[in-house]
Amino acid sequence: MTRIRPERDEWRFNRLDVQPDLFGQILLVRHWGRIGTQGRIRMDPYSDGVTANKALAHLVRTKHSNGYGLGSGKVGAAPSDGV
Repeated sequence: MTRIRPERDEWRFNRLDVQPDLFGQILLVRHWGRIGTQGRIRMDPYSDGVTANKALAHLVRTKHSNGYGLGSGKVGAAPSDGV
């Protein structure tokens, strides 16, 4: 997901994923930051996939309501001047 607003010098990405860990828990992995940077990563453990997917769906709805859309912003790519 990306939110790009050049008039505010805002070039943000947010990636959300559900993954298993090595200890039998399910992780909701959140990776966010400014496009062109490494960003930050947060991993929230859940006991089952259903709960993790509900949390994921809630975050996606929240991000969409805050102006994020599905985009192809690459984490390693710096924003261009013409976008």
